[in-house]
Amino acid sequence: MVNAMKLSLGSRCVKYLMFIFNLFFVITGIILLSIGIVIHGVYHNYQHFLDNKFLSVPSLLIAIGAIIFFIAFFGCCGAVRENYCMIITFTSLLIIVFILELSGGISGYVLRARASSIIQNKMKDTMKMYTDNKEIAYVWDKLQQDFNCCGTKNASDWMNTISALPLSCCNIEMGAVGSVNCTLGSSTLHSQGCYSEFVSFINSHALQLGGVAIGIAFVQAIGIWFSVFLARSIRNSYETV
Repeated sequence: MVNAMKLSLGSRCVKYLMFIFNLFFVITGIILLSIGIVIHGVYHNYQHFLDNKFLSVPSLLIAIGAIIFFIAFFGCCGAVRENYCMIITFTSLLIIVFILELSGGISGYVLRARASSIIQNKMKDTMKMYTDNKEIAYVWDKLQQDFNCCGTKNASDWMNTISALPLSCCNIEMGAVGSVNCTLGSSTLHSQGCYSEFVSFINSHALQLGGVAIGIAFVQAIGIWFSVFLARSIRNSYETV
């Protein structure tokens, strides 16, 4: 009788803790959705300099964030009804999310290590297309204006590629075409190359992706423990009856 009472009190405590955890679980879903959407937008703006795999990691976090709202339903309903099957379903889905978040976090760190070579090659290839492709020209102009940089390693890269410097290499209005030139001798020339600036920018976002995904995954591991404990308690109460 005393053991049953202790078990009942323990199960009830875990049940309430699961409610609290599900609240945090939904919050983590919102965090993953927000960060995934923001970084996906950042990567998409400069997708010409990145591999498709860079977009897959934030897309994965967006998908996980959306799935979390669905999973939280099983956790809450299972805890309220003390339904063993729903708790087991919740636990199984939670384990899958845990694995996906770890995979996303690790992928973020792996892409961070590969970013350097991928970006450098993409930049060199797209520079050759600047005069013939308006979309590439727009992306390069935006990059050079946003990061106050010029060329891949330095401004001379443009001279070796298209024999001229884009106006975006200097701090002048882009609408002043024909009246103003940007040359290696211009006082407003961006001396810094875009490669180092952009790699640092992408690496910081990849680090953020990896850190958030892995951090939230370990927090959710606590929820797995709660759900397993509650499922055992419910099963033991059924067996006792």
